[in-house]
Amino acid sequence: MKKVLLSALIIIIFLTGCGNSNTGELTGVLGRKKYFEPEPMEMAFIPAGSFMMGPSDQDALFAMNSLSKQVTVDAFWMDQTEITNNKYRQFVYWVRDSILRTKLGEAQIADREYFMTDADGNVLEGNVLNWEEKIDPEEETTKGIIEEMFYPPEERFNGKKQYDVRKFNYSYWWIDYQQAAKSRYVYDYDNNTGKYEGQVTDNNGTRTDVKDRSSFIRHVVINIYPDTLCWIRDFTYSFNDPQADLYFWHPSFDDYPVVGVTWHQANAFSHWRTEFMNNALRKNGISDVQEYRLPLETEWEYAARGALDLSKYPWGGPYTRNYTGCFIANFKPLRGNYIDDGNVYAGKVASYEPNEYGLYDMSGNVAEWTCCAYHPSAYIFQHDLQPNFEYNATPQDPPVLKRKVIRGGSWKDIAYFLETSARDYEYQDSTKPYVGFRNVRTYIGAEL
Repeated sequence: MKKVLLSALIIIIFLTGCGNSNTGELTGVLGRKKYFEPEPMEMAFIPAGSFMMGPSDQDALFAMNSLSKQVTVDAFWMDQTEITNNKYRQFVYWVRDSILRTKLGEAQIADREYFMTDADGNVLEGNVLNWEEKIDPEEETTKGIIEEMFYPPEERFNGKKQYDVRKFNYSYWWIDYQQAAKSRYVYDYDNNTGKYEGQVTDNNGTRTDVKDRSSFIRHVVINIYPDTLCWIRDFTYSFNDPQADLYFWHPSFDDYPVVGVTWHQANAFSHWRTEFMNNALRKNGISDVQEYRLPLETEWEYAARGALDLSKYPWGGPYTRNYTGCFIANFKPLRGNYIDDGNVYAGKVASYEPNEYGLYDMSGNVAEWTCCAYHPSAYIFQHDLQPNFEYNATPQDPPVLKRKVIRGGSWKDIAYFLETSARDYEYQDSTKPYVGFRNVRTYIGAEL
């Protein structure tokens, strides 16, 4: 027993001594917390790997916009389904409520703290919203501010009060790493000063000299409400009015993929989702996660193949029917016949079997935005490690520079566009009733 106590005492003295002494050996920074990446809900893990990107069959349309190329992709998480109406509505409601709370905070209603304050009661810089503060709709000042959120009386249908969605603007900042990498910081040792060399293009297309790090910070304000009228605009002499009126807001469509969102709106949602997650993690003392974003075109194709590298479709086979003769995706299977696969328009997500990675509707239902700009020769000049081609087009750029890659085909497309290698594009500021999106998140650290 004495030997055990003596050994324990020696160990304690040894450990205490190691913590307070400098031996001159490299130990790294001690006391850093181990990071355990939280597993995201309803996302599939896509392991790192190499695959043959490009056509798995003949180029039926003679598009000549892809070729076979061996590439490597790092590990990432990917949404198992497209973002649904209800998930996007959470974003819309958050923006609506944040605008209302900002207006209430600026009105400085007595005994109401809609902005976070420090220990001295001073509002924190940046007007950080206090979501814990209850809103009293019966207060006179509050009533007037809430009324401002609705359409004015002359714009109401049959006197019905509805929120003015034109005011649902989301404001956020992002860092333009592409332009930051093209400039450099040069130190003048003679004058003991430094400066940046290079120019930067702002959101309006204006080029200026790089001043400091702030030159690479972009501020975006964008209306985030989906364009519900795209259902009518895209189909000439076609009765799609019920879809325009009901598709986004009616509870029956909650689990259907959101459509009518531009590429910019999809990016805004991704930014909000990142901050929404990180704010929750910070409250629990957990480090931030990697940002949610639109997938690279290569990531999308790699995930769609589901480890079946040379497969024509995500399900592996060369056909669009199963052994019982039923179609296994939502697309336009026959001439003028949309219903044979079970859906006239977009269908509920996860209605068909997933691929080997557990991803649903990688072909059909709705096509999906990627983060990549479209160029028919992109496969030729892209790197073979994490291939990517991005271009931040400004409003002044010609339309050809505003093309963004979409993948997967949709409910209105023929089978060719459902192929894992098929490429197509839409313009970044366009809205379509057949284009949605899903997010990915880069996996942090080495795979176990």
